[in-house]
Amino acid sequence: MEDKQIIVNSHDVVCDIEYSTWVEDLKQSYRNAQANAVIKTNFERLKWYWHTGGELVIRKAEERWGAGVVEQVSLDLQAEFPDSKGLSADNLWAMKRWYSFYADKIHDEELVRDVQELYHTDFHTAAMGIVPFPDIFGLIPWGHHLDIVRLTSSLSEATFYIQKTIQEGWKRTILQRYLKARLYEKQSGAINNFKEQLPAKQAELVQEITKETYDFGFVQLPPDYTELNLETALEKHISRFLMELGNGFAFIGRQKEIIVDGVSRRIDMLFYHVRLHCYIVVELKAVRFEPEFAGKLNFYVNAVNDILRSEGDNPTIGLLICSDMKQTEVRYSFKGLSTPIGVATYDNVQIANIERELPSVEQLQQKIKQLEIQLRRREGRTHSDDL
Repeated sequence: MEDKQIIVNSHDVVCDIEYSTWVEDLKQSYRNAQANAVIKTNFERLKWYWHTGGELVIRKAEERWGAGVVEQVSLDLQAEFPDSKGLSADNLWAMKRWYSFYADKIHDEELVRDVQELYHTDFHTAAMGIVPFPDIFGLIPWGHHLDIVRLTSSLSEATFYIQKTIQEGWKRTILQRYLKARLYEKQSGAINNFKEQLPAKQAELVQEITKETYDFGFVQLPPDYTELNLETALEKHISRFLMELGNGFAFIGRQKEIIVDGVSRRIDMLFYHVRLHCYIVVELKAVRFEPEFAGKLNFYVNAVNDILRSEGDNPTIGLLICSDMKQTEVRYSFKGLSTPIGVATYDNVQIANIERELPSVEQLQQKIKQLEIQLRRREGRTHSDDL
């Protein structure tokens, strides 16, 4: 008779020697992680989560010990470490899903090439055992990882949100907002001529900091809002606007004046990008793109290069953000221009409910009564003066 006993559910007593040895190994690895966690709490904890998820996958634990094995492992670990959090059955399942999400995709050659730098390991060798824990994963919290695995579908998409979280310092609520807004799908960047007008490396960096569509859901405007209304609202919420533009943007000013041949010209909004070391001219349009907009933006970019740009600055970038555009029109407008410019759109502006801003019927009736009282008092004083 074999020594093994298959686990039927999480309440059965486990007598399997192999299982007992495995759980003891998990306990020891958790003790080691606890010891190291004094210095690197999140990193070591996530590294252990990754290892445990890998163990559940590689050992095919459910096939080997039954459907309740994850619940049983949870009970065994919690009995050994009663004061520790994160050892519930739900969290163990999450560890398995987290590991599987990445490990299952390492056979896709195209995706492997896309994220090779993330792993820093030989995928084909790693595929034979537990995939090594990518150190970059330790730089964001566990809750972020759960959301990324739940709301993304590819390695490249998940990698995008991991890197953005690290670069931008996103809290979990901000990450969730961008995941639900499908930010990754909108990151193809503004339509531009960067590759033609900038050195390859700088063109790549500039492409990364622009978006195809900007989310202006943080501003509220009247139904017939103008460019001035939009510009004013963005300045009022400049912190949110800077967050939407991305990391590295520094706000210089709105309606920034430049003098050209004695004539005053004003740029809608001027920024400086601290990573790219260049000025960025932002022109806003509350209407669909028109070809002449590109010419005006080109004018401002050239003026900033001549008037404001210093010796240590890279070429100024122009960015036009409008309500809508036709790509062919935009690309035709780039021809003949020698300055790096991009054109993007915006959406989600909140339209103010004008009815809510008008006084209610009760308020109007109260106002009428007040006016009647004032009128009677005035007539009373006039009558007294006549006497």
